[in-house]
Amino acid sequence: MSKRKTKKLITSIIFLIAIITGVYFGNIELDENVLDNATQEVSYNLGEIPEYNGEIYVTINNNIPNFEQSDLTNECFEKYSKLDKLGRCGVAYANLGKDTMPKEGEKRTSISHIYPSGWQSVEYNGKSLYNRCHLIAYSLSAENANKQNLITGTNYFNTSGMLPFETKVLNYLKENEDNHVLYRVTPIFEGNNLVASGVQIEAQSVENNEICFNVYIYNVQPNIEIDYSNGYSKLKQ
Repeated sequence: MSKRKTKKLITSIIFLIAIITGVYFGNIELDENVLDNATQEVSYNLGEIPEYNGEIYVTINNNIPNFEQSDLTNECFEKYSKLDKLGRCGVAYANLGKDTMPKEGEKRTSISHIYPSGWQSVEYNGKSLYNRCHLIAYSLSAENANKQNLITGTNYFNTSGMLPFETKVLNYLKENEDNHVLYRVTPIFEGNNLVASGVQIEAQSVENNEICFNVYIYNVQPNIEIDYSNGYSKLKQ
């Protein structure tokens, strides 16, 4: 067989494989709603976050989010990272607006069948230690039983840490129905820990500067010692 015919045959085989797999010379069609974990970068040095000292959150970068001007858009979108090899969530990134929020009358489904990495069913004084915490709140995203949007977080972290910031964004969007908020939540796992030490939340209103914050929220519970490697816990002595 001549070199020219051999080259044509190889090219034909590659093209056939490309048709079957949906890939052609590196032009890979990706789900536009999924972020690639390999391309994500934490926008601050974790070593710069102080140890928890009783305050549920600290500000980062003088409370200025790490968005570029080119990131700001008036088109709504939501993107969630694939779970990593340990089943852990990655960055959740969205441009929030009325189009991402639950529609009137929309029924919220159960999330009890979702078991985020490090999940443990445990109670202290009759109250669950852990919640299935949405990286981007259901009220903002209409994403409920999405395992790429749920982490194991303490009740204190969820209600006293994340909720006030989520409520601030929600109220803004309700009062400004045509506006948008660029929003990114980055769960921070140290090493191979299955439970996040905390999350970074960045938010910037697109049409004005009314919403602008960059915070780190500690995944802690008062008087409870947590083993972040597996979610086990005990009362502090």
